[in-house]
Amino acid sequence: MGWITVILLTLVAGTKSENETCRVIGQTGFMEFSKEGDLIIGGVFSISSTRKLVNNDYQALPYAYCKKELRFVRTVRFTVEEINRDTKLLPGATLGYRLYNGCGSENLIRAAVEAVNGGNATSCKGQIQALLGHSSSGVSEDINLILSPLSILHVSHLSTCACLSDKRLYPTFYRTVPSDTFQILGLVQLMKYFDWRWVGIIYTKGLYAEEGVDKFIKVAIEEDICVEYAVKFYKTKNWNTVINTLTASTAKVVLLFMSLSYTKSFLSKMDDYNITGKQWVGSEAWITQTDLASVERKHILQGALGFALPQASIPGLGEYLLKLKPADEPQSTTVRALWEHFFDCSFTPSNTSAMCNGTEDLRTISSEYTDVTHFRTEINVYKAVYSVAYALHALLQCRNGSNPTTGKPCVSKDKVKPKHVSLYDTSLPDGDKFQLLDTNIIWGGNNQKVCDMFTVPRSVCREPCPPGSRKAINKRKPVCCFDCFECPEGMISNQTDSPDCMFCPPEFWPNEKKDQCLPKPTEYLSYKEIMGTVLTAFSCIGVFLSLLILIIFMTHKETPIVKANNSELSFLLLFSLKLCFLCSLTFIGRPSQWSCMLRHTAFGITFVLCISCVLGKTIVVLMAFRATLPGSRVMKWFGPLQQRLSVLMFTLVQILICILWLSTKPPFPKMNMMYYNDKIILECALGSAIGFWAVLGYIGLLAVLCFILAFLARKLPDSFNEAKLITFSMLIFCAVWIAFIPAYVSSPGKFTVAVEIFAILASSYGLLICIFVPKCHIIIFRPEQNSRKHMRVKIQARTL
Repeated sequence: MGWITVILLTLVAGTKSENETCRVIGQTGFMEFSKEGDLIIGGVFSISSTRKLVNNDYQALPYAYCKKELRFVRTVRFTVEEINRDTKLLPGATLGYRLYNGCGSENLIRAAVEAVNGGNATSCKGQIQALLGHSSSGVSEDINLILSPLSILHVSHLSTCACLSDKRLYPTFYRTVPSDTFQILGLVQLMKYFDWRWVGIIYTKGLYAEEGVDKFIKVAIEEDICVEYAVKFYKTKNWNTVINTLTASTAKVVLLFMSLSYTKSFLSKMDDYNITGKQWVGSEAWITQTDLASVERKHILQGALGFALPQASIPGLGEYLLKLKPADEPQSTTVRALWEHFFDCSFTPSNTSAMCNGTEDLRTISSEYTDVTHFRTEINVYKAVYSVAYALHALLQCRNGSNPTTGKPCVSKDKVKPKHVSLYDTSLPDGDKFQLLDTNIIWGGNNQKVCDMFTVPRSVCREPCPPGSRKAINKRKPVCCFDCFECPEGMISNQTDSPDCMFCPPEFWPNEKKDQCLPKPTEYLSYKEIMGTVLTAFSCIGVFLSLLILIIFMTHKETPIVKANNSELSFLLLFSLKLCFLCSLTFIGRPSQWSCMLRHTAFGITFVLCISCVLGKTIVVLMAFRATLPGSRVMKWFGPLQQRLSVLMFTLVQILICILWLSTKPPFPKMNMMYYNDKIILECALGSAIGFWAVLGYIGLLAVLCFILAFLARKLPDSFNEAKLITFSMLIFCAVWIAFIPAYVSSPGKFTVAVEIFAILASSYGLLICIFVPKCHIIIFRPEQNSRKHMRVKIQARTL
């Protein structure tokens, strides 16, 4: 059910004993308006009140008047007249009314008793068929305790307390206004919609406010809305408690759940305090009262929100209300008193005011009574009267001696305006029940901006935990005052108020905000980065120098210095050095299956070829010295053919090792995610560590053997002391590769590859510079030393 409620009443016909009496003890005479009819509807309203003193020179009781209740009375009369004009509704019977005016709870109950008794002190004759009223839930509860045992229907137009829906306690109570259950659900959804999770409540004593606040707190907790405080307001005490609570609280949203009279008293006290920055949410009892938002209170009530009964139109009622004259209700002292109040006149001679003639026009004044732009609550009075009329009509139906509705014997008539900004409709699906219809809202706290989701006032104990953190309940605080903890390294949360953080997949890593997993960046030695560019440049320079030296040697191959140093092995050595420089390029770039296998095998084979040539040149030096001894024929056994075969044999051994490595467990590309958490290292796994270290070990063995032989031959007489140059080159070669091992093992990521390239280039440059640069220097800059005569003199000097 939504805000428009249809009520079906069941009236029970019965008989009472003639000896049964209903005697009223105490004050009577509360009836203010009446109209006789076949069927009588009673009504209890609070047109006058003693709650506020009015200066009347002590000539009468100090009354104040509720113009809104007078409108209810006039609506009842208007509706009854409209029903009596309808020939189809209650045919053959007229509807009458007896409306009672009570001031204060005690007198209202007495008025209800008088309505039940019919004004007869000795009998129950003239008893009403149903009672309309009251506006207050507390008064309606008390009245219903009297009516329920008598089986008299009680229909309220404005009593909204959900407690009155309990049919076990209030079996004859009905209403044409939704219970506070719907208002409370709407208020909770309103706060949830604007994400107001931290609110305060100010309410009053009485059934309406106390029951409503209890229900609100229960529903709010279910929606994770926390109440910072719920303080009760009294008109005559504890004001300091209320104002201190408001001042000290951190909640920006305050629910003011109280009746209209209490709200007026509360706001009158608030006028003396400059409390701003609060977003007020009101209950239906006062939120539509535009007269509350005076200019002085603009800083308080600006932007106040709440639920109101829907706008309604009752054709003819506005004109009917404005046509009121004192002559229409000659028996009512209340109408005469209100008339004097409206027009500041008097029906009796007075020195302070003009005489009333009773013909003044209500259209000329502005009052709560004369505001006929809407009938939010009057429509409920209108429906209440019609509900009773239709129930009576159904009860009086008679066909063939029985009631077609009940099937029982026939019964005779003797027996018997704020801004409309939102909508809450429980008939709609979940998620659509609360709808914001108008965004032109100016919020509280002197905020002049119209409504959007960026200017809605914030009222939370703790801002929601953003993505990238997790929500943790603090057991020592309310559920809304939770704690937020940043997700640990490697974990994310991608939702607001996430209870847990989750790990990213292995190939992903959290972004800086830790609210999503991003693919890990890959790292490898690239040609585009500075280190890769520098190493590539040094490799190309090495190839260029090797080629340049080869050209120099080729152009001077007939000179003694080239011939004396075994030109064939020198050319082969230069070729192998070019391959060594070029093989370093295979280590740069994104690893692939082929590049991983090529880089290690090319490196191993080219370096063995290089070392084999150096080893051959060293052996030649030793053999050449032996050949100078008398009767020696050693050069016959290590001539050019044997030199070629030795180089080939040494190289074939390395080729065999590489074939075995590649056929068993070859190197392969691998994503290393263990060294760094936030990135992936693309590297070439060795496959078989034994194969890798076998390749390096064989190169090292040849290098050590070459170094030993060169060291032994370093002082032997030769043309250009090549053995000494080979010794230096092998010393550099061995030192580089000995230092390579710990650096290779400890270097991270792409630096492992860079260390290996550096070792290749450093050892290759060592061989190239130590062995060939001194000879090129003589060829180019000391040509006089490149002669047979100079060589012969140098050898003789060394021999001597």
